[in-house]
Amino acid sequence: TRVSNVTGRSSGASTSCSPTPEAAESKTLKIVYQKTDSFTALDTVMQDAKKEFEASNSGVTVDLQPIQANDDDYGTKLALAQRSADTAPDVFYEDTFKVRSDVDAGYLLKLDSYLEKWDDWGAFNEAAKAAGRADDGGIYAVPLGTDTRAIWYNKSVLQKAGISVPWQPKTWDEILTAARAMKAADPNVIPFNMYAGKGTGEGTVMQGFYELLYGTDSSLYDENEKKWVVGSQGFTDSLAFLKTLYDEKLAVSPAEALDANVWKKVFGEWFPQGKLGATVEGSYTPSFWQKGGAYEWAGYEQEMGVAMFPTQKGQDPGGVSMSGGWTLAVGAKSKNPELAFQFLSTALNKKNALAYDINNSQIAVRTDVASEPEYLAANPFVKDVSDLVKVTHYRPATADYPRISTAVQVATESVITGKQSPEDAAAEYDATVRKLVGEDKVLEK
Repeated sequence: TRVSNVTGRSSGASTSCSPTPEAAESKTLKIVYQKTDSFTALDTVMQDAKKEFEASNSGVTVDLQPIQANDDDYGTKLALAQRSADTAPDVFYEDTFKVRSDVDAGYLLKLDSYLEKWDDWGAFNEAAKAAGRADDGGIYAVPLGTDTRAIWYNKSVLQKAGISVPWQPKTWDEILTAARAMKAADPNVIPFNMYAGKGTGEGTVMQGFYELLYGTDSSLYDENEKKWVVGSQGFTDSLAFLKTLYDEKLAVSPAEALDANVWKKVFGEWFPQGKLGATVEGSYTPSFWQKGGAYEWAGYEQEMGVAMFPTQKGQDPGGVSMSGGWTLAVGAKSKNPELAFQFLSTALNKKNALAYDINNSQIAVRTDVASEPEYLAANPFVKDVSDLVKVTHYRPATADYPRISTAVQVATESVITGKQSPEDAAAEYDATVRKLVGEDKVLEK
């Protein structure tokens, strides 16, 4: 817990014996971030930053408070901590898609005045800086790294089905054709995994549904009109693709899809054991298999291949990807904002950013890290997944986005479990969106 630096000390005799009461008083910074069995890269960075920071700031204790949880549970626990000044963190790990809603909730400190004095800010990629920007134009969070999404495939599984590698499907139909060939060659193989349902939370939309939707002529949100799109053919088509995948048993079973931990089987069992043809997943995928990763797999570099997810009918730009990413933010309730920002800037300096990006297979957001030979040599897929930035999309960074995402997850779950047809699930999604945001914020397309 925080060593209180507001002890209610009166400005009387008790302070006169110390000419600098502030300096003599010990201060504690509370740092909250996510840690899981397979995600330890950030914990390592925080431990290093704590040592570095405490060494140059005597009298300051950095209290690291990692939360052991998946993304959704982490968000819930963080929101609970934010409710009271006693439990609110000084610095915390924040998903980019929550920045705007959390700024609206009053959780994040505006950082512009601190960033102006921080020389390193100039090294950050301009597009990446936007991840921490709120509706008022101010920056409230600093990016750690970013990512893209691609098809990761097991070369042996594809070759056994007569599919030549490197593989690059041009349309959705080509994915289904390849998946059917894999199924025919070995009925025990899971040909093509795409997450669906509420179990995998944001993974369902980022590594599943949006890869489909953004490859149609529809979108989730109209940036120009600032309205949510309803009634789109692309939405129904995307659900129909998932239905085909699951109905023909080309994906995991619906029960497996609804398990929040299905990804552990994807990386820890199915790929290394040659039981999975392909999955749609993030650019951070190699971090699971690298030395020191959660599921070390010697030789994954030779066994695995990566491909761009195609657009529906091969229309321009030919492929699609999604980018997200995480940031560090300073808590609006911090009693030591200056020190909190100093810690944030230590955690994100070049040395720590390089270590984090390599250990977590992140796409660097600092230009000086992106050009480091050590970063470029980290895994053989760095170039391929970084190239996807040119076809990537970002989630709408609006305050109401998290609830829309849940509605999309519900629609995918209804379809893969056979509860609703793609048309009915899409209609229910439209009705939910209208109810959530109001008629003036929807656009019929």
